[in-house]
Amino acid sequence: MTPTSSRTTDLLAAVAGVSATALGAGLGELAAAVVAPSASPFAVIGGGMIDIAPAWAKDLAISWFGTADKAALLVGIAVLLLAVAAAAGVLERRRPPWGRVVLAALGGVGAIVSMTRADAGILSPVPSLVAGVAAAVGGALLIARLPRPLPTDAPARSDTEGPSRRSVLVLSGLAVVGGALAAVGSAAMRGGAQATSAIRAALRLPTPAVTATVPAAAELGIPGLSPVITPAADFYRIDTALVVPQIDPSEWSLRIHGLVEEEVVLRWDDIVALPQRETVATLVCVSNAVGGSLIGTARWLGVPIRDLLARARPTPDADMVLSHSIDGFTASTPLEALTDEREALLAIGMNGEPLPIEHGFPVRMVVPGLYGYVSATKWVTELEVTQYARAEGYWTSRGWSARGPVKLASRIDVPRAGARVDAGPVTIAGVAWQTHVGVSGVEVQIDDGPWQPAMLASAISSDTWVQWSLPWDATSGPHTIRCRATSTTGDTQTPAHAAP
Repeated sequence: MTPTSSRTTDLLAAVAGVSATALGAGLGELAAAVVAPSASPFAVIGGGMIDIAPAWAKDLAISWFGTADKAALLVGIAVLLLAVAAAAGVLERRRPPWGRVVLAALGGVGAIVSMTRADAGILSPVPSLVAGVAAAVGGALLIARLPRPLPTDAPARSDTEGPSRRSVLVLSGLAVVGGALAAVGSAAMRGGAQATSAIRAALRLPTPAVTATVPAAAELGIPGLSPVITPAADFYRIDTALVVPQIDPSEWSLRIHGLVEEEVVLRWDDIVALPQRETVATLVCVSNAVGGSLIGTARWLGVPIRDLLARARPTPDADMVLSHSIDGFTASTPLEALTDEREALLAIGMNGEPLPIEHGFPVRMVVPGLYGYVSATKWVTELEVTQYARAEGYWTSRGWSARGPVKLASRIDVPRAGARVDAGPVTIAGVAWQTHVGVSGVEVQIDDGPWQPAMLASAISSDTWVQWSLPWDATSGPHTIRCRATSTTGDTQTPAHAAP
């Protein structure tokens, strides 16, 4: 092997570390597809980072990236992993065997984290261990074959005496192989998702015993105004699942336990055999900013949760239900919100079809009047009847409010912020909500003028948003438009802005 400069050798070592890690990551993803799809190394590390991240970091991610927060996290993990891999390559060249120790440790950390996940199985550590061992061994072998660095007192060499072409080709080839293996693993996992999609497509929802009615006057039909019923494809998605759980309904079950007189276990066939109710409800994320889009309204089909809890008979000292998702997420819901007259459902359908997989298929919770972080558990598998003094949900353990009632709010959909419109007749329109309370009116202020009452569409119920509109004779020049809602209890939306 021809000696070369120390700087060039370090660069080659860094590339070797990256190439070996890419190979290991690809093998790890492939192993996950075969033995434990939910234990994909990227998903495991990403899920662990989500769990340990402080609340402010999660808020920042949602505010910056919205529903693309998970993709941004995965990109960030990949960048950080490549940086560590490059540093490990240089360390292995200069201080062997510490570079390979670092690469192996990455796999070990992933294996340990995989066993802490709620859906961990006996094979969950395997993908991360495969990734770590492959990266460590591959890195050591590659770096051992690199050109030797020149002695510090050696004369300068010409550029033609650099790294061998073969070394560069090997390093590049391994990185490509790693990417290809990751793609194969990803394709295999998509195959599993396609199997679940096929099961979902073949399902036939039961006919509801009670159907929801949407008045024709609930929809104003104004271009640009959010439809009163949000299509499933446009419904916002905020959750902690980096890999969407793929659940066969025939293998799903719900356990109701805790402070109850009788533990109850229900399976899919038990749920669909019960009388179904259809309701229209608006769900909103607590991270929704003023005027934001993390809100939607849908037709939901399911079984009242109060009926299921009645079977278990909660004890008098219970005041909270901790719902568990198969992916480890938990939500702490006030017991009274699940047992009062509101249509809190264990939902199996959305807009006339089985739940979309990313929205909780086969079963999720829908609870009007509460923000999703304390109520809207997807892929739900347990209802643990307990007390606020005994248990906390995923977000409340991170300092968020324990009960999370939805606040009174409104939004302008048209004209959009920053839009240019022609002078003359213009329609101002939007939506307003305070679920499980209801909206009695909306007012609009143009510039610093008086507040003008808008026309409300017919409300579907107090559990949904309501459309509103106001005609305006627009004049030339810039204008500021504001809106505020009034609830059925007489409260007026606050003018104060607060962070989500």
